[in-house]
Amino acid sequence: MRLLILYGSQTGTAQDVAEQLWRYSKTYGFEGPVLAMNAYPVQNLIEETLVLFVVATTGDGDEPENMRNFWKFLLRRSLPSNSLEKLQFACLGLGDSSYSKFNYAAKKLNKRLQQLGAKSIIPMGLCDDQHDHGLGAVALPWMDKLWAELEKSLGVKPNGQDSGRIFKWSCRMLNNADVQNDVEPAQHVLWPHEEEPQKLILRENVRTTDMEHFQDVRLLKFEAEKSTWSPGDILQVQPQNSREQIEDFFSWVKEHNLDFSPDTVVEITSNYKDMPVPKCYSKPLTVRQMVTYLWDLSHKPRQRAFELLALNCEDELEKEKLLEFTTAEGLDSLINYINRPRRTILEVLQDFRQASSKMKLETLIELFSFIQPRSFSIASCVESGKLELLVAVVEYKTKLSKPRLGLCSNWLKSLESGTTILGCLKSGTMKLPKNPQIPVIMIGPGTGIAPFRSFIQSRYFLRKNETCNGSDDVPTMVVYFGCRNRSKDFHFQNDLEKWSQEGLIVLHCAFSRDQEHKIYVQHLIEQHVDELQKLILDRQAFILVAGSSNDMPKSVKEAFTKVLNGQQAVLEEMIKQRRYQEETWS
Repeated sequence: MRLLILYGSQTGTAQDVAEQLWRYSKTYGFEGPVLAMNAYPVQNLIEETLVLFVVATTGDGDEPENMRNFWKFLLRRSLPSNSLEKLQFACLGLGDSSYSKFNYAAKKLNKRLQQLGAKSIIPMGLCDDQHDHGLGAVALPWMDKLWAELEKSLGVKPNGQDSGRIFKWSCRMLNNADVQNDVEPAQHVLWPHEEEPQKLILRENVRTTDMEHFQDVRLLKFEAEKSTWSPGDILQVQPQNSREQIEDFFSWVKEHNLDFSPDTVVEITSNYKDMPVPKCYSKPLTVRQMVTYLWDLSHKPRQRAFELLALNCEDELEKEKLLEFTTAEGLDSLINYINRPRRTILEVLQDFRQASSKMKLETLIELFSFIQPRSFSIASCVESGKLELLVAVVEYKTKLSKPRLGLCSNWLKSLESGTTILGCLKSGTMKLPKNPQIPVIMIGPGTGIAPFRSFIQSRYFLRKNETCNGSDDVPTMVVYFGCRNRSKDFHFQNDLEKWSQEGLIVLHCAFSRDQEHKIYVQHLIEQHVDELQKLILDRQAFILVAGSSNDMPKSVKEAFTKVLNGQQAVLEEMIKQRRYQEETWS
C-alpha cells in the first residue's frame, strides 16, 4: 500500500521527523517516498489516498521555503471543493509557543486540505519546542495514535521488522583503482537549494563591540558586484565544521581503531527506491570531506542517534541507557542529558565508549545530520556596492566545562579577508510599503537593527539622487534601537547618528545599562504616544520589529497596544494587512 510522506522544513527537524515516520512505515509494509513538498508534483495530489504531512513554521507564521510553491498551488481559488475527496491525511506541526503565530503553517495547511475535501485520520498534532520534553512530548504519542488508527481502519499489521535497523543508504569503501576521477570537493555539491549559490569574497571582518563587552559582534563586508538584492533580503550561507571539531572526530576514530581513515573514499547508494541519495552524496567523497562540509558535529542528537548507537553495543549497561533515551518514558532523562547542557553528537560518541567502539562507517552516515544553511539579514543596500552582515558570535557556558559555540557564527568569525564563501540571496519576510511616502516605524534592538540599516541606507541613496534632481522630500522613518551601553555595543552608531542629524530618520535609543534603572525600546515607545498615534492612525504607518524572539516582541506589541489606547483590534487588523511585521529569531 502506498503512503506518501511530505514535509516542510526550515532547519531539518521536520525532515528528520518525516524520515522517522518513513522508517516506521516500512515495518507495516508501506511503500512511498518522503519528500519536501516543493519536490512533489502537487498536481498529482488529487490521485493520492494516504499522505502524512510534517510542517514546521518559520519567521512570522510563514511556511518553510521548501513548501511555498506547494502551498501556493493549494491556495488556488479554481480548485474544486472536492479536489481531494479521495485523500486521507494526518498533519503534524512543529512550532514554538514563544512565537505569536504558533504552528501557523501547519494549522493553515490542515484547514485547507479539509476545505478541498480531504479527511483527517487523527487530529492534528501541535509540537512545541518550549515544552520540557521538546517536540517528542507531542510527536511520540501522536505517532502511536496514528499507527493504531491505521491498523484499525486499513487492517495493516506490523511485519516484524525492526525500524531501528532500517537504514536509508549503504556505503562502499573504494580502492584507489575504483576511483576514475578526482573526488570533487563537497562544499559546492552540498548546496541544498535548487538555484546555484553565488561566490562571495570577504573583504573585511571586524569586531564592532568593545573588547570589554561580553559579546563579540562582527561586521562582515563581502564583495558583491554581480549580486542584486532588495532591502530586507537575507543571505543564506553554508558553514563548515571547525578545525578543532574535525581533529576531535578523527582522534575519536583513531582511539577506537575504526576501519576507515580521513582519506577513505566512499560511494553511497540507496537501500530503497523511495529514498534516493541526496545530491551531496551523488559522487564519491572522502570521509574528511563528509566530516568537514556535510556532517554537523555540533548538533544536539535526537532519539534516532541513541537507537543507532545501541544497535551493536555489547555492554549491557550502556545499551540499557541508550535504549531508555529512545522511549517516551526516557524523555526526561534525555532532556537532562542533551538539551540542558547542550551536549553535541560528538560528545555523545565520546561518552558512550563501548557503543562507539562498535561503530561502522555506514552507521555514522545514518547517524549524522547534515549541516543546515543559516540565514542572516543583509545590513546594506545594493547601491552601497558591499554586501554586509552583522553577526553576533554565539558562545555561552553550561554545566559542561567546554563553552558551547554556535557553528555558523564562529565559522564566520574565523574567516580571513580574501576568503571565498558560498551564499544564496533570498527574499526576506519583511516588506516596506509600496508607497515610499508612507511612514515606517522600525524597532531593532541589538543585531535586529541589521535589516533596518539596509532600508535606511537605500532611502539615503534615493534621497541623494532625488536631491540631485531638485527634490528633497523625505519620508518619515522612526527608528527605535536598544543595546546595553552607548560606548560598547551601539551598532552602526556613526550611520544612525549621521542620518538622524541629516533629518533622514528620527532616532530613539535605549541604553539599558547606562543608568541605574533599565530602559528598553518598549519604554521609549510608551513615551511617544502622541507622535506614534498620528503616524499609525492618520498616516497609516508600517511597524517593523526585528530581533530576539525572547521577551522583546511581546513587550513591544504590548507597548503599541498602549499607544493605541488598548485597541487590540486595531493592532490585529494591522497584522492582517501586513502593516505590523515581525522578523525574530531564537
